[in-house]
Amino acid sequence: MAVNYGSRRVVVGAHYGMRDWLSQRVTAALMAIFTLVLLVQLLMPGPLGYDKWAGIFAAQWMKVLTFAVFVALGWHAWVGVRDIWMDYVKPVGLRLVLQVATIVWLVGCMGWAVQVLWRL
Repeated sequence: MAVNYGSRRVVVGAHYGMRDWLSQRVTAALMAIFTLVLLVQLLMPGPLGYDKWAGIFAAQWMKVLTFAVFVALGWHAWVGVRDIWMDYVKPVGLRLVLQVATIVWLVGCMGWAVQVLWRL
């Protein structure tokens, strides 16, 4: 009789789910803080136009914070989409192709964010 519990049970990726859960919460918190910082700056007196947007993102600290949020968003998206691919796409080859395509797309988005923020 096979026993699949206890010390003989093979557990793959122990604590893996906790790390993903925590990273989702931390990245979400960073994105929420960024949203609040941006809203406070937008609610300052004055007309809302290009000059105000350019002024908000002119400061180096805001560019760095914005890029950090883009990285957090990319990591948040990667964890979520990777879990979707692992849960719902059963053929290993197709899952690998989808995961690689997701990584390429997210890295491309990070490159685009650098170009937008620092006009390279």
